[in-house]
Amino acid sequence: MSTREADLEAGNASGQNQEGSNANWPVRILTATSVIGDQVENPKGEHLGRIKDIMLDVQRGSIAYVVLEYGGFMGLREKLFAIPFDALELDQSQQKFRLDVDKEQLDRAPGFDKNHWPETNSHSYGR
Repeated sequence: MSTREADLEAGNASGQNQEGSNANWPVRILTATSVIGDQVENPKGEHLGRIKDIMLDVQRGSIAYVVLEYGGFMGLREKLFAIPFDALELDQSQQKFRLDVDKEQLDRAPGFDKNHWPETNSHSYGR
């Protein structure tokens, strides 16, 4: 049994994770529901949007990408972007993510809308 499996088994048996004022610090594992809705900003501190969804690669058991919701108002004229999860950096103290992209780049990029998602089930996706 690996150390990770032993830690998970011990946590499941005790019903407890880490304890104290720094429980789960540094952050290593998050629930999907705690990430969905998180704010994303660039290194300049400009608001880029929020994480709308997390897309899973069920064959590999990993995150394929996150969906960044950018611009718009109340679901109108928003653009969605497929962002590789490893392109995001977690700012633990601010509880938000950083993405090294200028707002102007997102303004110019086509993105996709909620009714026209990219073809992600093709064999060529991600290549």
